[in-house]
Amino acid sequence: MVSAIVMLLLGFALASIFSQRLVDNKVDLGNTEIDRARVVVEQQIEATGSSASLQSRLNSARAALTNMPNQESAGTSTYEPVLLVPQPDGSTITAPENYRIPEALRRFVEEGQISYQFAETERADGSSFNALIIGTPTEADIPGMQLYLVMSMESEEATLALMRGLLALAAGVVVVLLVAVVWLATQQVTAPVRSASRIAQRLAAGHLRERMAVDGEDEMARLALSFNDMADKLSHQIHQLEEYGNLQRQFTSDVSHELRTPLTTVRMAADMIAADADDFEPHTQRATQLMLRELDRFEDLLADLLEISRHDAGMADLSEARIDMRQVLDSAWQQTKRIAEELDVDVTFHTGEEPIYFTGDSRRIERVLRNLIANALDHSESNPVDVTVAATDSNIAVTVTDHGIGLKPGQEELVFNRFWRADSSRKRHSGGTGLGLAIAQEDAALHGGFVDAAGTEGVGSVFRLVVPREPGIPIDTPALELVAPVAEEEAE
Repeated sequence: MVSAIVMLLLGFALASIFSQRLVDNKVDLGNTEIDRARVVVEQQIEATGSSASLQSRLNSARAALTNMPNQESAGTSTYEPVLLVPQPDGSTITAPENYRIPEALRRFVEEGQISYQFAETERADGSSFNALIIGTPTEADIPGMQLYLVMSMESEEATLALMRGLLALAAGVVVVLLVAVVWLATQQVTAPVRSASRIAQRLAAGHLRERMAVDGEDEMARLALSFNDMADKLSHQIHQLEEYGNLQRQFTSDVSHELRTPLTTVRMAADMIAADADDFEPHTQRATQLMLRELDRFEDLLADLLEISRHDAGMADLSEARIDMRQVLDSAWQQTKRIAEELDVDVTFHTGEEPIYFTGDSRRIERVLRNLIANALDHSESNPVDVTVAATDSNIAVTVTDHGIGLKPGQEELVFNRFWRADSSRKRHSGGTGLGLAIAQEDAALHGGFVDAAGTEGVGSVFRLVVPREPGIPIDTPALELVAPVAEEEAE
């Protein structure tokens, strides 16, 4: 397009210059011929004498101009002479008769000026053509006589049309050649780039052995070498990370399983000791209680480690059944009710009157809800906790909102990291292991849903569980919005 525009502008400029040169040459020719013709006319008018009629004298002078040697030798007339004499009554006498000269041109000539004008005029047969009409006053004995030379522009127009055609053809050929050259040049560049793009996509899709072909020593060859070097290093790093991840998961799984046997033995011994705790000294009884509590926590941690290792290994599965979300929530509440009573926290449920059925694993959903409620109780600062359940035709959402310490900006994603704590100095009232929210996120994803959070520091936080009613149904709009709690002054 740029080439076409440039050629168009260049062609227009050349055509303008060429046409101006043609016009200038025509005007120069006209000025030369008008001087010669004026001399001939004046001589012929003087030679005819005043005895002849005015029209005869004009015709005789015009015939003398027509029969000039330079007119006859050209084969076709270089110009058509016109003689004009204005009359007192405003009419004109012309030779040839009734020939029309533009009024504006006549006025200039009447004022004694040699003038010219481009105008459309007619031949004797009635056909019209464009011409240069140049006029001059004369000093003949006929008062006011004017001489005009009508010079046809048809030859110049034909030459200009031919030149424009040649320019258009040349411009078209040049544009086509430029397009072809540019296409060939871009193919030399874009083909390797497209190849690199395809290979990069396959590399990103997991085909780590994909490499670019190195051909030559130009910039694209150096690009291919750099790309292949990057791919080698990236592939090596990915393999290292995969091996490290596999070793880590295997280590967690092995350690968790290996700890089960000694933990079972320690639990049996602790239960036997606890059975006779009434016979112990007070400090021994206190030590026994601490041992049992830490053993409970150790068992919970071990169970969570085994569960998270199953998720990491892709071995977690669902025991799907048709269940009521309200019943699952009630079961989770019964397991966390003791914590609420110990912390003196009021928990309000907004579940509606009708059952809310969906297909899922009741054990996993119950664990998710238990973790969310326990987490809210831990961070409620003894303020009320609200649990809300809502459903649409495609999904069910549960929000657990506390009015405690809240979340700082950026912590909405960190809370689901393993063993992450907003404040490491805080005491866990629920005895959590630090893996609860991470497991909750994995359990929700296993159902095709998700868990997310939002919060305001010093005001509170809200956690939301969203699961589809049926496996495989996409979640477009959750049944409940995720809105962080705000201070009462802002709410007002």
